[in-house]
Amino acid sequence: MVSAAQAPIGIFDSGIGGLTVAHAIKQALPHERLIYFGDTAHLPYGDKSVAAVQAYAIKITDLLIGRGCKVIVIACNTASSVANELLKEYTASRAKVINVVDPMVEKVASLAAGRVGVIGTKGTIASGIYRQRLGRANPSLQIRELATPLLVPMIEEGFIHNRVSADIIDLYLANEALQAIDHLVLGCTHYPLIKEEINNYYRGQVVIHDSSVVTAGYLQRYLAQNNLLNEGPEQGTDHFYVSDFTADFERSARHFFGDTLRLEEYKLWE
Repeated sequence: MVSAAQAPIGIFDSGIGGLTVAHAIKQALPHERLIYFGDTAHLPYGDKSVAAVQAYAIKITDLLIGRGCKVIVIACNTASSVANELLKEYTASRAKVINVVDPMVEKVASLAAGRVGVIGTKGTIASGIYRQRLGRANPSLQIRELATPLLVPMIEEGFIHNRVSADIIDLYLANEALQAIDHLVLGCTHYPLIKEEINNYYRGQVVIHDSSVVTAGYLQRYLAQNNLLNEGPEQGTDHFYVSDFTADFERSARHFFGDTLRLEEYKLWE
């Protein structure tokens, strides 16, 4: 019989962005088994209504709970912004829900002071979740937000580390809202894939906060504090589901997890 500690960790996002979180979790917690759901049929979540994202999140969470997950990681800033409280209520005591916003707010709020830029999808920025929570946690911080909607489709289509991505990134980061910042929050789990390009733009003069790494560390601490760490060996293999198979997702997933990746199309919406 599988113990609570040996149960898998469930992770979901609308596409490949959440793979950055899954990879960071696997790096930090190599003995944990992951079950990932990429809702590629509905990407990107950042352009969807609140009601739609909440409906998607509930159905995916139901699937992950059915697979026995001990923790559900919302590996999407948009879903974290609009569906976190709903999922906590829905899962109740069946699984712990962790989002990517709270760990980042906790980390950035610990800064003494400074000018903090936040970039994300239209949905995340419109929610005001970073501005509101960081403002409450540390009023000495100056929060500057900018919606950067072209970055997700650019990354999903594989336009990274080239002239196209450089032009789009430069256009956004040159925006008046992001001038003279000391820190930049990557408020979308896709953005770690272009972190190097963003760092190049700033020539290393701005501290970049990567939600995938921050969330993995937060999860590791939670599991340790609640005696839920799987000390090994890993119980079974990681499993990756997509709601609509795409070659881009498979390529990205294999980049992070190798050719032995188990990927399955799961028609959750039929």
